[in-house]
Amino acid sequence: MSEEQGQGQRQGQEAEGGFEEQLRELLAEDAYTIRPSEAPYPAIRRRGVVERRRRVAVAGAVLATLAAVPVGAYALGGSDGGSVTASPRSSVSASRAATPTPTPSPTPSGPAWPATAGQLLDGITFAQAADGLEKCLAYNRDREKNGGLDLDLGTADSYRIILAMNSTGDTNAPGDGIYITAVKEKPQETRLICNVKDGEASGLNTSGGSDRLPDSPPVLADMNGGKLYQQSFLDKGNWKLPFRWGFIGTVVPSVAKVTVSYGGDTSEAVLDHGWFVASGVLNEQVTLAPHIKGYDDGGKLVYDSDEDKSYEKTLP
Repeated sequence: MSEEQGQGQRQGQEAEGGFEEQLRELLAEDAYTIRPSEAPYPAIRRRGVVERRRRVAVAGAVLATLAAVPVGAYALGGSDGGSVTASPRSSVSASRAATPTPTPSPTPSGPAWPATAGQLLDGITFAQAADGLEKCLAYNRDREKNGGLDLDLGTADSYRIILAMNSTGDTNAPGDGIYITAVKEKPQETRLICNVKDGEASGLNTSGGSDRLPDSPPVLADMNGGKLYQQSFLDKGNWKLPFRWGFIGTVVPSVAKVTVSYGGDTSEAVLDHGWFVASGVLNEQVTLAPHIKGYDDGGKLVYDSDEDKSYEKTLP
């Protein structure tokens, strides 16, 4: 090999060696560039701690908001952007169900009882008296339909029975039966005396509105109650005896006791919601009307029919 060829070969090897060295440096730089850097662990841990704290804070705020919502209702977001109120659901309990409260049976409608059982006389039961009152009111309604002048007396459940007793027939109204006397306060004070014979109402006497006037005495006899204590004037001096009689009227609240004397016997009246009710049995013919006296709580005499100029002291 000539000297020139050998020099050229050496120069080529040197150039190839320089290229290889440059290639190694480039590969080393690329390798560094491609290899990922070491993960920044402290920064990642701090970020995770911050994120957990943020979530806990948000959850606490949501719970506080739910606690502030009333238990009766809560809002749900609707698909149209509005809100829907949801009804609360009843809670479910594992405890034994409470025993249901029994429903009371309906109370039959009808008149009220008198103040004492002693106002139902001669073996007449309250059921019989109430049935008699119903028949009397039906009798009145029939008279209205047939063109009578009587007004509507209402229903039996608006009345209170204050007296029931046997009735004695006379020349004007033959045949024995029973008398039912009942009163009501609303819509106006009403008093009725009805005669029931053979299970049918045969006579009815009524009064509407109070008999009392501003100057009325503390004890006031019912102005139409005479049929309860006398027989027809057609039979004057020839009454059927023995004779069951009754007497009714009104009293003011200060009156505590009323007595009624008739045919030599004296009866203490029952006071029943502003009414007085007396009764007895007459065994002799009489010409004088019952004698009434009233007393206050202290026993003082506050009324005597003998001194009452408006009271009829003799029988017709």
